[in-house]
Amino acid sequence: MTPVPTGATGAQVLKQVWAALLRAVPDLHVAVEDVIAKGDKVVFRNTVTGTHLGGDRDLPPTGKSVRCNAIFVFRFAGGRIAEIWGVVDVFSRMRQLGVIPGGSS
Repeated sequence: MTPVPTGATGAQVLKQVWAALLRAVPDLHVAVEDVIAKGDKVVFRNTVTGTHLGGDRDLPPTGKSVRCNAIFVFRFAGGRIAEIWGVVDVFSRMRQLGVIPGGSS
Protein backbone atom coordinates (compact mmCIF):
# COMPACT_ATOMS: atom_id res chain seq x y z
CA MET A 1 0.00 0.00 0.00
CA THR A 2 2.78 2.36 0.85
CA PRO A 3 6.19 2.36 -0.85
CA VAL A 4 9.23 1.73 1.29
CA PRO A 5 11.14 4.99 1.87
CA THR A 6 14.53 5.11 0.18
CA GLY A 7 17.58 5.52 2.36
CA ALA A 8 15.88 4.14 5.46
CA THR A 9 16.62 0.82 7.10
CA GLY A 10 15.44 -1.39 9.93
CA ALA A 11 12.79 -0.30 12.39
CA GLN A 12 12.92 3.22 10.90
CA VAL A 13 11.39 1.91 7.65
CA LEU A 14 8.61 0.03 9.43
CA LYS A 15 7.71 3.09 11.51
CA GLN A 16 7.51 5.29 8.39
CA VAL A 17 5.44 2.77 6.43
CA TRP A 18 2.97 2.21 9.29
CA ALA A 19 2.63 5.95 9.92
CA ALA A 20 1.79 6.54 6.23
CA LEU A 21 -0.65 3.61 6.19
CA LEU A 22 -2.47 4.83 9.29
CA ARG A 23 -2.72 8.38 7.89
CA ALA A 24 -4.34 7.05 4.71
CA VAL A 25 -6.46 4.32 6.35
CA PRO A 26 -6.93 5.18 10.04
CA ASP A 27 -9.25 2.19 10.64
CA LEU A 28 -6.74 -0.23 9.08
CA HIS A 29 -7.27 -3.84 10.09
CA VAL A 30 -4.89 -6.70 9.27
CA ALA A 31 -6.35 -10.20 9.62
CA VAL A 32 -3.71 -12.93 9.62
CA GLU A 33 -5.11 -15.78 7.51
CA ASP A 34 -2.13 -18.15 7.57
CA VAL A 35 1.21 -18.44 9.34
CA ILE A 36 3.77 -20.91 8.03
CA ALA A 37 7.19 -21.37 9.61
CA LYS A 38 10.15 -23.29 8.25
CA GLY A 39 13.75 -22.97 9.34
CA ASP A 40 14.64 -19.32 9.85
CA LYS A 41 11.59 -17.99 7.92
CA VAL A 42 7.97 -17.24 8.84
CA VAL A 43 5.33 -16.47 6.18
CA PHE A 44 2.19 -14.48 6.94
CA ARG A 45 -0.78 -14.32 4.54
CA ASN A 46 -2.99 -11.37 5.47
CA THR A 47 -6.22 -9.67 4.46
CA VAL A 48 -6.03 -5.90 4.88
CA THR A 49 -9.23 -3.83 5.18
CA GLY A 50 -10.07 -0.24 5.98
CA THR A 51 -11.50 3.04 4.78
CA HIS A 52 -9.46 5.47 2.69
CA LEU A 53 -9.99 8.60 4.81
CA GLY A 54 -6.58 10.30 4.56
CA GLY A 55 -4.29 11.46 1.79
CA ASP A 56 -2.31 8.69 0.14
CA ARG A 57 0.65 10.06 -1.84
CA ASP A 58 -1.04 11.96 -4.71
CA LEU A 59 -4.50 10.49 -4.08
CA PRO A 60 -6.90 12.59 -1.99
CA PRO A 61 -9.17 10.76 0.48
CA THR A 62 -11.97 8.86 -1.27
CA GLY A 63 -13.98 7.60 1.70
CA LYS A 64 -14.11 4.20 -0.01
CA SER A 65 -13.64 0.90 1.78
CA VAL A 66 -10.73 -1.21 0.57
CA ARG A 67 -9.80 -4.85 0.94
CA CYS A 68 -6.63 -6.42 -0.38
CA ASN A 69 -4.35 -9.35 0.27
CA ALA A 70 -0.70 -9.37 1.29
CA ILE A 71 1.96 -11.98 1.89
CA PHE A 72 5.10 -11.28 3.93
CA VAL A 73 8.13 -13.45 4.55
CA PHE A 74 10.27 -12.69 7.60
CA ARG A 75 13.77 -14.12 8.00
CA PHE A 76 15.09 -14.28 11.54
CA ALA A 77 18.71 -14.30 12.74
CA GLY A 78 19.85 -14.08 16.33
CA GLY A 79 16.27 -13.81 17.57
CA ARG A 80 15.58 -10.69 15.48
CA ILE A 81 14.06 -9.94 12.10
CA ALA A 82 16.93 -9.85 9.63
CA GLU A 83 15.00 -9.43 6.36
CA ILE A 84 11.43 -8.89 5.16
CA TRP A 85 10.00 -9.56 1.72
CA GLY A 86 6.42 -8.68 0.87
CA VAL A 87 3.82 -8.74 -1.87
CA VAL A 88 0.71 -6.55 -1.57
CA ASP A 89 -2.18 -6.59 -4.06
CA VAL A 90 -1.90 -2.89 -4.88
CA PHE A 91 -3.70 -3.34 -8.22
CA SER A 92 -6.88 -4.52 -6.47
CA ARG A 93 -6.65 -1.66 -3.98
CA MET A 94 -6.25 0.93 -6.76
CA ARG A 95 -9.27 -0.50 -8.61
CA GLN A 96 -11.38 -0.25 -5.46
CA LEU A 97 -10.32 3.38 -4.98
CA GLY A 98 -11.20 4.20 -8.60
CA VAL A 99 -7.62 4.98 -9.66
CA ILE A 100 -7.62 2.10 -12.16
CA PRO A 101 -10.78 1.41 -14.20
CA GLY A 102 -12.75 -1.72 -13.43
CA GLY A 103 -14.68 -0.93 -10.27
CA SER A 104 -14.40 -2.86 -7.06
CA SER A 105 -12.87 -6.33 -7.09
